[in-house]
Amino acid sequence: MENRINQLEERVAHLLKSVDDMSDIVARQDTEIAILTRRVQLLMEREAAREYADGAAEIVGDERPPHY
Repeated sequence: MENRINQLEERVAHLLKSVDDMSDIVARQDTEIAILTRRVQLLMEREAAREYADGAAEIVGDERPPHY
């Protein structure tokens, strides 16, 4: 019985370590997604400004292509 409890405790410890590792990964990915989202936003704004400066009557930087 004690051996079984030790095995279960080892498994729980391993699972807790895995959860902590995955939590760190998710936190890092969340930061990366926020940075990438901001970069895309800046690129969209830059493209919209460029289109506007080129005399485009309408800013279409965020419109879907016609095949959608």
